[in-house]
Amino acid sequence: MRPPGFGCRGRAPTVLRPGRAGHNGSVTSSADVHRSGFACFVGRPNAGKSTLTNSLVGSKVAITSSKPQTTRHAIRGIVHRPDAQLIIVDTPGLHRPRTLLGRRLNDLVYETWSEVDVVGFCVPADQKVGPGDRFIAEQLKKVARRTPVLGIVTKTDLVSKEQVAQQLLDLQQVMDFADLVPVSAVDSFQVDVLADLLVAQMPEGPQLYPDGELTDEPETTLIAELIREAALEGVRDELPHSLAVTIEEMIPREGRKDLIDVHAVLYIERSSQKSIVIGRGGERLRAVGTQARKHIQALLGSKIYLDLHVKVAKDWQRDPKQLRKLGF
Repeated sequence: MRPPGFGCRGRAPTVLRPGRAGHNGSVTSSADVHRSGFACFVGRPNAGKSTLTNSLVGSKVAITSSKPQTTRHAIRGIVHRPDAQLIIVDTPGLHRPRTLLGRRLNDLVYETWSEVDVVGFCVPADQKVGPGDRFIAEQLKKVARRTPVLGIVTKTDLVSKEQVAQQLLDLQQVMDFADLVPVSAVDSFQVDVLADLLVAQMPEGPQLYPDGELTDEPETTLIAELIREAALEGVRDELPHSLAVTIEEMIPREGRKDLIDVHAVLYIERSSQKSIVIGRGGERLRAVGTQARKHIQALLGSKIYLDLHVKVAKDWQRDPKQLRKLGF
């Protein structure tokens, strides 16, 4: 995860001077101090971690969906500021796993938060603090001995101020946090404050990534995720967990400098799911291609021809060999 030569350090909470942050700039306490490091967001599925990551980075680097357990990779987004470079690691939601894939995603979360400089524990404002949150908090208490943990109440735009205040009080009872902050990625409420709090926990150091770089994920990974995001919308609740996408080939069209051919496969677990993904007369799959193409062209800065196929990989979530083939 971390470029060679950069270790992790735990630090006590830092009192911030007034100032506004964000990927476009910040007020700092000293013009000579530059901080750099890694933060990760953890929480239950659908806690708003990916949307918050995109808001901080100022660009779409992690896919989002109303479906739980959308995130399957530790996606890194890079926040550039004059005073700091903050690398946000968006992780899958911690959950009670029912498959080998679920266990591997949970292991990825544990591995990630053991390597970062600060952890942000995300709890949505519109859902009561529950057993799942308390379970995560118990795990985080082991990390908090060496790594600061911030409590983040997300999705504050969905509830009243009184409900936000109550959620902060309830979250405070779960564990001792280095700081507590309510945010809304949708209307940018206090996203700048959160950025300052995260940067305050970073060690002093130089940039870890070049200017302008927003993520270090391979383009093929990002493209596969954008296709999966498009495929998740409007499908039945049980199907999202069965969907996986691979990029089989991505090459410039011969004789065309302005066109890239992208060939992708959507994998499902059962033949009965094929008609759901394809739709009547292929209508659903065409809609997926249209939506995904728009985002992929924005990512690549080029026109693309997107060729989608649907294949069955029986019970791939439980099969170690197929999980490896699909990148898990």
